[in-house]
Amino acid sequence: MKPKHTILLVEDEVEPAEMLANFLEMNEFNVLLAHDGKKALELIEKQTGNIHLAVLDIMVPYVDGKEICRVIRRHPVLSSIPVIFLTAKDKEKDEIEGLELGADDYISKPASLKLVKARIESLLRRQQPQNSKWIHHGDLLLDINGKDLFYKNSRIDLTSTEYSLMELFFQNPKRVFSRQEILEHIGGDDRFVFDRTVDVHIKNLRLKLGDAADMIRTYRGIGYGMNRDSLPV
Repeated sequence: MKPKHTILLVEDEVEPAEMLANFLEMNEFNVLLAHDGKKALELIEKQTGNIHLAVLDIMVPYVDGKEICRVIRRHPVLSSIPVIFLTAKDKEKDEIEGLELGADDYISKPASLKLVKARIESLLRRQQPQNSKWIHHGDLLLDINGKDLFYKNSRIDLTSTEYSLMELFFQNPKRVFSRQEILEHIGGDDRFVFDRTVDVHIKNLRLKLGDAADMIRTYRGIGYGMNRDSLPV
């Protein structure tokens, strides 16, 4: 079965928003619904790796649709997703401004549910396959293909060994690795790698992670792994 696309829908009018969300879900989409800009930014932060397209009303409380679009276009993961402005504003200058911000389409309300669905499907068909595979744990994002780690959307500069360690932990979040297993993972054919090397790398990683340092946990008498208390149940 083809995996579902997930749509971020930001609309402050409750009834139309729920009608559109229900319609899209009936047509095999997942929908993340926000009635204000603050909630939309929370969803962007928490659901980063899952969002494939955004439908934004411009006039929503707290943070308007234009600013949400700016956040998306600056985002290291979401910068290339399609964005549709769905709004009652129909002046030409508003449409031009929206497109200049990086929106891919602009639909004036009221619009039929089928029209919105058709525009979404059209943009998703045009979308290039994603080049990166992302793994998301808390505020940390690991880009498997790009070999990068981000914390709250800021890149953390890692050595190749530090990245290799993070990839090991991220891809096996519920496992605890002994020092010997970690040495075998990072040491390759280097016979001069020794036990304390692991502790040094872990210490350096925690320093670079800063506020997120507790994501790497020491399991006394066993080894190291992801902090299970921070993982989703």
